[in-house]
Amino acid sequence: MCALKTQDQGLIELLQTDYLPILVESFLIDRKAQGLSGETIHIYQKKLKYFVKFCEGQAVTQATQLTPDLIRRYLLEISESHNPGGVHACFRPLRTLLLWLEDEEIMPPDWKNPIRKVKAPKLPVEPIEPVSLEDIHALLETCKHTFSGTRDKAMILGLLDTGARAKEFLNLNLEDIELSTGSALIRQGKGRKPRMVFLGRKTLRAVRAYLRFRRDRNPALWVSVHGDRVTYAALRCLLRRRAQFASIRDIPTPHDFRRAFALIMLRNGVDVFALQKLMGHSDLQVLRRYLAQTDQDIQAAHMRGSPVDNNL
Repeated sequence: MCALKTQDQGLIELLQTDYLPILVESFLIDRKAQGLSGETIHIYQKKLKYFVKFCEGQAVTQATQLTPDLIRRYLLEISESHNPGGVHACFRPLRTLLLWLEDEEIMPPDWKNPIRKVKAPKLPVEPIEPVSLEDIHALLETCKHTFSGTRDKAMILGLLDTGARAKEFLNLNLEDIELSTGSALIRQGKGRKPRMVFLGRKTLRAVRAYLRFRRDRNPALWVSVHGDRVTYAALRCLLRRRAQFASIRDIPTPHDFRRAFALIMLRNGVDVFALQKLMGHSDLQVLRRYLAQTDQDIQAAHMRGSPVDNNL
């Protein structure tokens, strides 16, 4: 009787340890302890919730029940409601979770990690289109010499000149900008990594013109007419309003300026490794999607580097 009771307790302990929702919660606690941003934690939580719900629909509640086939069927199901980038975004947290289980040695010794046999979904290879220079010129033409006009002009130029992510750009404070050199400190980029971005002469002039209108004491670089920090929603509204004034049909998003930054920098001769650092990418894989080079770009590169024309 005692031996049977001990076996039952051992089975209960194994089921509790192996219970998928509990493992997900333990994983999220580990990510928080590592200091990941709240936004990253939210993404992990949201995507893994999809997976747990799918597993429950398949009567799977234990991690030991996971198989490569189950994971592949999960990816097929979410592909019906997500684009390729969205499917890949769901795959990444799941892979991280299962590799974490492997590293933590939580699972039974004979457990084989099913993610090892599942290939990552392919990402689209088509280039990402940036905002055009013609549209940027048109947007700037609508910015008059008022508080909102000088601010909007400085923000449009700043988005293009720094290549910063919208959140990074809006989180800049006055103390982060060195007006004599044009350097700007991104204190917490993606992955909470700091980096420097830069403003050119024309952008600095626009920023100074905007700052001369400032009468508030907000430490933020970008503020509303009421003196509050500009939010992402307000930035989108700003671009939409300027696009309407300029009769631009395709309203640019803040991220379109980051794409334009990448392509224009490349066309102006900046090497990809410097560009990678300026944009805050951990590797070149993501950067490649920003570089929508045309046949003319490739031809110009060949003319600059032709070994026959330049060396014989």
